[in-house]
Amino acid sequence: MNERFEKATQLTDQMMGPDFTAAMRTAAGSGGFGSDMARLSMEQAFGDIWMRDGLERKIRSVVVIAVLIAQGQAAELKNHVRFGLNNGLTVGELEELLIQTQPYVGWPAVATATTAVLEVLKERGLASGSRTSEERGLL
Repeated sequence: MNERFEKATQLTDQMMGPDFTAAMRTAAGSGGFGSDMARLSMEQAFGDIWMRDGLERKIRSVVVIAVLIAQGQAAELKNHVRFGLNNGLTVGELEELLIQTQPYVGWPAVATATTAVLEVLKERGLASGSRTSEERGLL
């Protein structure tokens, strides 16, 4: 791996921990299908863009989470909610992010995103008693 990749692993260790970084390193170094995508993701997204001056990590997390809500990308959203929590976002801020995006992306996109966010909050022990729309029988 190159210097950009190594720089990125330092950041992902801080944002997601060594298990995530090890999985990305394995994927990028496998030589199999998707290995180049994993390497480029680390080098470009984390090694270049996330490392830039100009925005603190918490704000970068807000931007990425909002974009993923708009795109309806629930699986990737879960990863970035985890990043966001590690970057200092609070449960209340995540809820406000969902509310803020609703008039711009619509109810279905926010309902899907809310489920993804709640799943991450539950795995972190931050949403006891909260139920997704699916769990309430609404979807």
